[in-house]
Amino acid sequence: MLEQIDGLPPGTLGFRAHGQVTAADYEQVLVPDVEAVFALSRKLRMLFVVAPDFTGFDAGAMWDDFMLGIRHISGWDRVALVTDVPWLRTATKATRFLVPADFRLFALAELEQAARWIAEPVDD
Repeated sequence: MLEQIDGLPPGTLGFRAHGQVTAADYEQVLVPDVEAVFALSRKLRMLFVVAPDFTGFDAGAMWDDFMLGIRHISGWDRVALVTDVPWLRTATKATRFLVPADFRLFALAELEQAARWIAEPVDD
């Protein structure tokens, strides 16, 4: 399941993943918001929090995530992944170079720090 995180600055989206994340979750919750930001020709910042009860993405959600990233490969400004899920932290460390954005991994205890970082101006 995916739910929106409210109260973030304009151009910044936040989502929290619980349990199993499905293609329907992506298509009904995440994709419309992401596409709306990109329709305004903005760079996107995303805060993605993975709860301890997260069990994984189904194949459709993984595909939707991949395709969304490809469609907007140059549109990502910053991405903060916040999780304590061990296998996800390991996989993220191994593949973070594939994320076409300024990307940081945070522990759940660092959620406030992640939210501050995602809102900071980018030094050019």
